[in-house]
Amino acid sequence: MRAQIEQYPLFVVLLAISGMAMIIPAVAGYLSRDLYEARVFLYTGILQMFFVAMIAIASRREGRGVSARAQLLTLVAAFTILPAVLAFPFYEALRTTTFTNAYFEMVSHFTTTGATVFDVPERLSVPLHLWRALVAWSGGLFVWITAVALLEPLNLGGFEVSSTPRAGQRSATYSQFSKTTAPSKRLVRHSIYLTPIYTGLTALMWLLQVIAGEDGFTALIHAMGLISTSGVSAVGGLTGGSGGIIVEAVLLLFMVFAFTRLTFSNDFSAQQAGTLRRDPEMRIALSVIVIVPSLLFLRHWFGAFEVNDEENWLAALHAIWGSVFTVASFLSTTGYESVHWSSAQNWSGLTAPGMILLGLALMGGGVATTAGGVKLMRVYALYQHGLREMGRLVHPSSVGGAGGMGRHIRREGAFIAWIFFMTFVLSFALVMTLLSLTGLPFEISMVLSVAALSTTGPLSELALSEPIALAALTDAAKYILCAAMVLGRLETLALIALFNPEFWRK
Repeated sequence: MRAQIEQYPLFVVLLAISGMAMIIPAVAGYLSRDLYEARVFLYTGILQMFFVAMIAIASRREGRGVSARAQLLTLVAAFTILPAVLAFPFYEALRTTTFTNAYFEMVSHFTTTGATVFDVPERLSVPLHLWRALVAWSGGLFVWITAVALLEPLNLGGFEVSSTPRAGQRSATYSQFSKTTAPSKRLVRHSIYLTPIYTGLTALMWLLQVIAGEDGFTALIHAMGLISTSGVSAVGGLTGGSGGIIVEAVLLLFMVFAFTRLTFSNDFSAQQAGTLRRDPEMRIALSVIVIVPSLLFLRHWFGAFEVNDEENWLAALHAIWGSVFTVASFLSTTGYESVHWSSAQNWSGLTAPGMILLGLALMGGGVATTAGGVKLMRVYALYQHGLREMGRLVHPSSVGGAGGMGRHIRREGAFIAWIFFMTFVLSFALVMTLLSLTGLPFEISMVLSVAALSTTGPLSELALSEPIALAALTDAAKYILCAAMVLGRLETLALIALFNPEFWRK
């Protein structure tokens, strides 16, 4: 079976998996008595698998290898073309929307962005909610697998910071397996290893939420949304759930998988970084989660403490928790809002605390995780470089320590991180300009650009004083955001590598 899968192109395999996945919302529609939606997903899934079978027969490679270049091109196709296939049953089942909205919804969830044009959850039935969550969950798993199977050997996706070669070149320190094995074999190998972990974590998170008092279906959607860092929800977010702080504590515990890959990998180059306690990405994430809520909490402490003590202590606890959870959620680019985030806003007294969430989303999570943004490893490299440069101003003749890897991160790592940061800024400026040309105001264009490029869709609801109605955007603006979400997911260095002449030479 494993050898047979390796003989087919990756895109064909993705089409086959998506066709089989349509059976799941079909069964859910039958159980929830949404029979029309069930028939749409069932018939579409069967028809798609039939056509995929014919394509598979014609495209079987018969032992021919596939280059990493072709696999990288497949990644681009997966995030641009595949959502159109996924959108078809969604569009046919809903019947009250345009195909552009359906395509936007699928691109948003498959890239784990989580932005939605359906701000009223009641508009979607159980099969449609499940399909959105399933697409987001599958997109997160796809990101997990391709990061370690394709991007790491190419020194892309954040791996370039700690590897010796530059972006687009093969790592000199990668394992012998990766050096000698075809991309298709790596994909199958890592799929076999990561899929059970990903599925098991989702199931465990669902079980713990149910024990905490959350509705079973709501818990399932939130578990799929958290593990994929998409922030998808069937009830309008955590504020629409019934689990409260206990459920949020469960979700906060599992956010660690968005901050560092050391939590789920043991045979990748991540093991070179040391233990989880010493992992720079995890240390930065914990620092941010402690410092930012503390600043929000202390800002108006003395003024707020003038009222009743008992009420203040309760409000203080709610404010602390609301800040901690929401900060961690947006740093992981998940975008779930704590039920006590409003208490944190009132406590801090900031007129626009949502702007802080923009900065957190831009930082993003860990390398080879489902999180988006600039990535914590790149932030760490820039921080170390800046710290070293300031030290040299005071002690010009000093010698930096931290070993060879530390020196590499401060020099070459910081250099390539700075290049990525500048390309990210240029991408942000381009997307923002294009959105402004569609007639959107400056603030809305800025928020939507950050939300798309950092794959943090819920920013559109929380960053400004009033939520942004994505359904009211023009079709041109929606397609611009779709392109931005794909760019944010694949990152600019991966696309730039496609234009590298050496990358195309055999």
